[in-house]
Amino acid sequence: MHTPQLPDLPLFQTIAAAAAAQGSPAYVIGGFVRDLALNRPSKDVDVVCVGDGIALAQEVSRRLPGKPRVTVFRNFGTAMLPTPDIEVEFVGARRESYRAESRKPEVEAGTLEEDLARRDFTINALGLSLNGADFGALVDRYDGMGDLARKLIRTPLDPDITFSDDPLRMLRAVRFAAQLNFDIEPDTFDALARNKERIKIVSQERITTEINKMLLVPKPSYGFKLLFSSGLLTLIFPRMAQLQGVEKVGQHAHKDNFYHTLQVLDNVAAAGGDLWLRWAAVLHDIAKPATKRYDKRVGWTFHGHEDKGARWVPGIFTDFKLPLGEEMRQVQKLVRLHLRPIALVKEVVTDSAVRRLLFEAGDDIDRLMLLCRADITSKDHSRVARYLRNFDVVEQKLKEVEEKDSLRNFKPVITGEIIMETFGLKPSRAVGELKEALLEAILEGRVRNEYDEAYALLLELGAANGLAPVAG
Repeated sequence: MHTPQLPDLPLFQTIAAAAAAQGSPAYVIGGFVRDLALNRPSKDVDVVCVGDGIALAQEVSRRLPGKPRVTVFRNFGTAMLPTPDIEVEFVGARRESYRAESRKPEVEAGTLEEDLARRDFTINALGLSLNGADFGALVDRYDGMGDLARKLIRTPLDPDITFSDDPLRMLRAVRFAAQLNFDIEPDTFDALARNKERIKIVSQERITTEINKMLLVPKPSYGFKLLFSSGLLTLIFPRMAQLQGVEKVGQHAHKDNFYHTLQVLDNVAAAGGDLWLRWAAVLHDIAKPATKRYDKRVGWTFHGHEDKGARWVPGIFTDFKLPLGEEMRQVQKLVRLHLRPIALVKEVVTDSAVRRLLFEAGDDIDRLMLLCRADITSKDHSRVARYLRNFDVVEQKLKEVEEKDSLRNFKPVITGEIIMETFGLKPSRAVGELKEALLEAILEGRVRNEYDEAYALLLELGAANGLAPVAG
């Protein structure tokens, strides 16, 4: 672990000169300093001054080329200053006091020491001086550098007070542990578990932001295991927590669907899946507890969990304040279809089955196949390898059928309007049944999705149902 050094940017000299002119000692504090020590990229700088942070931002702006516009947030006592190299937020050193029912503090001006003490974790309470006498010197009142070296998340003060004051810090502790692959110091973790009920005063938007950040780390399972063992997961995502556990009757036991889900999530992350594919991994088996049944002959079953899970997706997205547009529909589709490629692996792969999968998955077929490969988890490595080889066969078949029939997101050439015009029908069940019969014939490969072939079949289907084409 190396001592962080301020980057050689004129901006920092400008801030130092402005702070000196105003008589307000200034420091770079927090995540930027932590990331310098860890050699991680960071583009946001927090500057704390012992004085008026907004006034310092305005003075810095006056001294910079082009005098960039300062955005002031008076309610928070902060100011943002964008520069070509980096974005800087200025704030005056402060101390805080909290009311039990809110995580919004009462704030008043304070000393540098008071400002550092209010930070969430020791690794975020590091500072670098922007003052002439000791420019660039490290400020480390709580051994944050030691905790970086030990790979520990620890609060500067009593963790019970830290978490009770602002319960969002409990999720941030888990998120930083997951992002940095750090441990949470034992006393800090115990306090997190003791104060878990306080999470109820945090807004859903804040909770979801932290969950999304946990999902996007290289190995997301770590953060979710911490959430589960602390009891937080039961409070913020009870349906996911309910996946945990194994029930056994005689020789029949099912796998632990919580840890299976986490393995699938890690597999998707390792394959480069984006946020929504990771959400699909989290939710693909979410309805298994609700569909679990015991059958004396075959053991535990979860029939229909994919359909029930897909029906739950809009409600879960609503509860988590996640977007309800294309992202939600994509996750819902992946949850609903996640067993289909696995079923193809278990049987002879027919063109008909592949056509149906291509038609239903559309442009999400590649993402679906990635999810399904990730869903093959077993301690029997030869079994996993066998399934993955079978998936290679399915994917080759998908490619062949797609090239031949162009069924990804296809639309039948015979529309409802053509059916109504042909037979003089109004919108009715008969029109829908003819459309469905034509679609089935195309998916079964009895006719190609070309006008003449499909129209000839339409006339046959009409005649079988006592319909004759009207005179043109």
